[in-house]
Amino acid sequence: MTVPGSDRLTPVRAADAPADGAFTVLDVGGTTLRTGTYDPVTAVLSGVRRVPVEGVARHPGDPVAVLQERVVDQIVHEVARHTDGAAPRAVGVAFAGPISAGGLVLAAPTVWGRRGAPLPLGQLLSRRIGAPVVVVNDLTAAAWRYAATEAEPFCLLTVSSGIGNKVFRGGDVLLDADGHGGELGHWVCDPSPDAPLCDCGGRGHLGGIASGRGVLAAARRAVAADPAGFARSRLAELCGGRADALDNPAIAAAVREGDPFATGVLRGTLTYLAQAIGAVFTSIGICRYVIMGGFALAVGERYRELLVGELVRLGCFGLDADAVDALVSLGRPDDDHGLIGVGRLLADRTGPHLRQEA
Repeated sequence: MTVPGSDRLTPVRAADAPADGAFTVLDVGGTTLRTGTYDPVTAVLSGVRRVPVEGVARHPGDPVAVLQERVVDQIVHEVARHTDGAAPRAVGVAFAGPISAGGLVLAAPTVWGRRGAPLPLGQLLSRRIGAPVVVVNDLTAAAWRYAATEAEPFCLLTVSSGIGNKVFRGGDVLLDADGHGGELGHWVCDPSPDAPLCDCGGRGHLGGIASGRGVLAAARRAVAADPAGFARSRLAELCGGRADALDNPAIAAAVREGDPFATGVLRGTLTYLAQAIGAVFTSIGICRYVIMGGFALAVGERYRELLVGELVRLGCFGLDADAVDALVSLGRPDDDHGLIGVGRLLADRTGPHLRQEA
C-alpha cells in the first residue's frame, strides 16, 4: 500500500456530490466493523452489516503496517459491497483511535496494537473509493449521536475493547487539531512496574485495567489467586467450572445475577474509572456522563450502580450521593452509536462542504 505524503483532503462542495441520497457510514472498532446507510433527511439508519475487523485481534502476529493495509482494504471492500459497486454520495468512518483534523490516524491500539506510522486514512479512502470521505474518532462520532438528546455539556464514555471519552460542549467535541483529547483509556492510573499491559504497549493505562479486555484479564488473575472462590461462584457455573472458558459474556451475566466473585472483580476495576470521572468533573465541571460500549451495556444497570457506588465512596467534591447518582446514565442498548453519529456529523458538515474533522 502506498501512503501519500499529505493527510489533508481537498474540501468537497455538496454541489460536487449528488444532490440527494444517503450516506454510507462505517464504524471500525477493535473487534467489529459495521457498515450501514444513513439518510440525512429522515435520520434513519438502515442496512447494517457486521463483520470481524481484519486487525490485531484476528492477526496478532502481523506487523502494524500489514494490519493497516488489511484494514484499509477491508473498508474499501465493505463500501463497495454495501453500495453494489456504485460510487457513494459520501462516506463517514468512525474509527477507534486518535485522529487529527486532517483525518490522520495517529494510533489505533485496539485495531492494530502498537503504534506504527500515522496513517492518512481519510485521503487513502477518498482516493480509492472515489467519493468524499470523513474520518473521525469513534467516540467523536458517538458524541454527535447523543448531542441530539443530551443537554450540553456532557461527557461520553465507552467501555468495550478499550476505553475512550469525548466531551461535547458549545456545539462540538472538544479536541485540538492534532486529535489530542478524549483518550482517558491511556491515562496512567497504575504506575507500578507490574501494572497490566494496555493494547498500545504501555503499562497501567485505564483501558488496560477497566475495559472489557482489562476486566477479563483481572478475572483471570482473580481465578488464579483464588481457585476455590472461583469454584464456588456463579461465574464458574456459567463457565462449566473451567477457568479456560472464562469470557466477557460470562462475567457480565454473573455480575447481573449478583455473583460476589465476579462483582468483586469488576468493582476493583471501576475504582480507576471512578477516579477518572472524578478528575473530569472536578477539573471542568461536566455534570453528565453517558456510559456506552459493549461490555458496560452487557452488564447493564448493575454496571451503572457499581460505578456510582465507587464515585460516592471516593467522593465527588461538592456533591451528595443523590447528585452523584444523577451524574451517570447508560447509553442506548445498541451498537449503532458510531454509525448514527457519523451520519449526523456528515449531515451537519454538508452545508457548505464536506471536510475532515478530528
